[in-house]
Amino acid sequence: MIKGILSLIINLLILLVFLYAIGSWIPQIRQSKLYEKLDALISPLLEPFRRLIPPVGGLDFSPLLLLLVLYLIKNLLKL
Repeated sequence: MIKGILSLIINLLILLVFLYAIGSWIPQIRQSKLYEKLDALISPLLEPFRRLIPPVGGLDFSPLLLLLVLYLIKNLLKL
């Protein structure tokens, strides 16, 4: 039961990070209210990674690092 809920939460976070990253490339999406809410939800999770590796040449690798950590957690917990 707990494994199922944890797996669902991690999968949802993975989906939201993908949506955040894709939306960041499209100006019309970035200016929407929905993206602002998504940004408010995902940005706090990305901040520790942005401190480790700041954006380089306009490219932000923090979503990639967050995805790697989420997949690592999923594999370590065998979800």
